[in-house]
Amino acid sequence: MTDELDALRDQIDALDREIVRLLNDRARLGLAAGKAKSQAGRPIADQDREREVLVRVAMANNGPLPQDALLSLYRHLIETIKRLEELEKSGNTA
Repeated sequence: MTDELDALRDQIDALDREIVRLLNDRARLGLAAGKAKSQAGRPIADQDREREVLVRVAMANNGPLPQDALLSLYRHLIETIKRLEELEKSGNTA
């Protein structure tokens, strides 16, 4: 391997750790929002809010990730957090 490749891989590894941290921060905030929705008697699923998030994500995307791939990742993230909210609401922990 070259020094350049090693340096790029080190940067990728560091960025992956940061992405994991940010995804978990995002999940914690989603769970807190789920608690607030539950306390207000609102359902966990909010299609209008999900649509707003996806629109903002799409608008923030400057590539090189294709729009459909990025939105697919976010849809999966949203669905995962909703499942966590449901588990938390029912008193189960994953």
